[in-house]
Amino acid sequence: MSDNQNQQDWINDDLESAEILKNTHKSISAEIKKIIIGQEQVIEELLITLFSQGHCLIVGVPGLAKTLLISTLSEILNLSFNRIQFTPDLMPSDITGTDILQDNSETGERSFRFMQGPIFANILLADEINRTPPKTQSALLQAMQEYQVTAGGNTYHLNRPFFVLATQNPIEQEGTYPLPEAQLDRFMFNIYIDYPSQPDERQIVMNTTSAHEPTLNSVTNSDEITRIQQVVRKVPVAESVVDFAVALTRLSRPSDPAAPDFIKNWVNWGAGTRASQYMVLGAKARAVMHGRYHVTYDDVKSIAKPVLRHRILTNFNAEADEITSLEIIDKLLELNLEDH
Repeated sequence: MSDNQNQQDWINDDLESAEILKNTHKSISAEIKKIIIGQEQVIEELLITLFSQGHCLIVGVPGLAKTLLISTLSEILNLSFNRIQFTPDLMPSDITGTDILQDNSETGERSFRFMQGPIFANILLADEINRTPPKTQSALLQAMQEYQVTAGGNTYHLNRPFFVLATQNPIEQEGTYPLPEAQLDRFMFNIYIDYPSQPDERQIVMNTTSAHEPTLNSVTNSDEITRIQQVVRKVPVAESVVDFAVALTRLSRPSDPAAPDFIKNWVNWGAGTRASQYMVLGAKARAVMHGRYHVTYDDVKSIAKPVLRHRILTNFNAEADEITSLEIIDKLLELNLEDH
């Protein structure tokens, strides 16, 4: 069956759901902007991650409203929300929950009962995730990938949607633990929040030092978000666009025979298969959010940086040449990959 036929069948079957996604995107963005000034790119990347059923790592210096953005999103979506402040003494059971021994007042018998931890929420904010040791960070691995938690030999399923947003301070390294590659790879996007522009910063100061308190409206719920996530996966995508995403990922690996010289010179490890998957899923979500029913190369290119930023590990040569992973991604995007 042709790509055009697949697209037409999808439009006939899911046009209503696609319109809901597009309108939900507009409504959520409008509500967020009542609280968050500027940062349009950050908001769009955050919503692409949500609609694609992914998780995201948000990196930025203190005071740029990372936590406020996430708590605002949870209120707008009418989803359950928990925040964990990651510290060096945090234990895995502090996240997942633990079995406690209880007495039965009627029979006198004792039994264990599982007390759910804060991970049992629709939106989980892992604040300053790199401040806790890898043992505790790993408590999130199963939940992020399998949407379930194992404790005391029993498995407990998490409610959908389940969305992990972790924050990280890029400048304060004392007392922090780098995230293992396996943990980093679970995050669909690495979203970088930069300083606001001068007009935006002026507006932020005006708003936050006045008595005005914006009223947020709930625009959707868990069932609607789950439906949107299912719709995104049904969006048709041309094989050439998939090939483009795969080529972009494979060329980031210095071990690939076709990798350009700058990759072999500056990169230790390239992106894995999850990068290709997330670029295609994110491109699907972005296309429908912008009112289109077909995925383009530009959709993939627009999300390549947040997908690849934390998956391309540079080496000493790159450090010596003062080359970052973002600059390497830019050079990859300059290659003519459409016909690769």
